[in-house]
Amino acid sequence: MTYRVCFVCTGNICRSPMAEHVFRARVEEAGLGGAVEVDSAGTGGWHEGDGADPRTVAVLEEHGYSSGHTARQFRASWFPALDLVIALDEGHLHDLRRLARTPDEAAKVRLLRSYDPAAGDALDVPDPYYGGPEGFEECLEMVEAASGGLLDAIRTALRGNEPMERTP
Repeated sequence: MTYRVCFVCTGNICRSPMAEHVFRARVEEAGLGGAVEVDSAGTGGWHEGDGADPRTVAVLEEHGYSSGHTARQFRASWFPALDLVIALDEGHLHDLRRLARTPDEAAKVRLLRSYDPAAGDALDVPDPYYGGPEGFEECLEMVEAASGGLLDAIRTALRGNEPMERTP
């Protein structure tokens, strides 16, 4: 069984590709590369076909992550093939749940930071697009902090149990 995860932000050039590359590295480090597929998309198609934002690429590479990416828009038709759809903020969460065609599809949508116990009530990963490099570093820190909890939830799901997380 392959477990499929898709990270989703607005344009699929900053936060979601960062989350995709960081989480893919965690999956590989855990020896689960053959069991977990990691992908990303945006709620909008403005940047479809573009690479990741150069600042995202720079931060990923500076921290030892891969960075190859082509932006695309999330499609409702993808829900049946996915096990988890990870939203980077509340706006994405609501957009994706509205796109879902069934309650089961809507239940697949979760916030990334809900997997970080230290996040408290601050579950959004802020959009770094309109700021400087420090926003991209902060985004990376938040993504890395949540990745361990997400990986634990997926390990649990792979063992046949439902993933545990805080519900926003």
